[in-house]
Amino acid sequence: MLNKYARAFFTRVLTPFAAFLLRRGVSPDAVTLIGTAGVVAGALVFFPRGEFFWGTIVITVFVFSDLVDGNMARQAGVTSRWGAFLDSTLDRVADGAIFAGFALWYAGDGDSITLCAVAIFCLASGQVVSYTKARGESIGLPVAVNGLIERAERLVISLVAAGLAGLHAFGVPGIGVLLPIALWIVAAGSVVTLGQRVVTVRRESAEADAAAADAEADPGRGPGSGSTARGSGTTP
Repeated sequence: MLNKYARAFFTRVLTPFAAFLLRRGVSPDAVTLIGTAGVVAGALVFFPRGEFFWGTIVITVFVFSDLVDGNMARQAGVTSRWGAFLDSTLDRVADGAIFAGFALWYAGDGDSITLCAVAIFCLASGQVVSYTKARGESIGLPVAVNGLIERAERLVISLVAAGLAGLHAFGVPGIGVLLPIALWIVAAGSVVTLGQRVVTVRRESAEADAAAADAEADPGRGPGSGSTARGSGTTP
């Protein structure tokens, strides 16, 4: 949901910066790699030590690379399947590092096996939620659903809560509870989103299979007839 509206806004805001990097000879792939490295470093250096405020600041700076690299590719006219693959793959790495950082904190000085398990669940469920859409699309289905907690929501909820919880180190009392609450919200929301995507893929696959069966039963209805057939623009 957030991804639909926020991405368009920040893309416009970051367009001049993307153009500046292109003029300096920086490639979109380099931005993708540097951005991921920064997120991973911020998550795995600061979060396991409980330095949530500074870790969030570092991650937030680098996480915008996910918007800058695509903007650069479009401006330069070099969008490619490789760029899309690299971007999507490294997004999973960055997301995994963030929740791994939370899990390491709660497994250590955070002293909560329960919250450690919740953080690990958030990590795993986030990967599965992304996989369901990618797998559905790979078999020719649109997976036309906006889930309750998608990647943008996972990042915003967890990072905002982590950054605010980090203010405890500056003397703000009682604010540390925000991160556990956020992790539970992300975990529950990821389950709902996974269910939404599974149901959608099941429905779309049943419709596609039925359309393919109809086309086989009536072979005279070829492309352009309104039936599902090769070349009609709809995957059987």
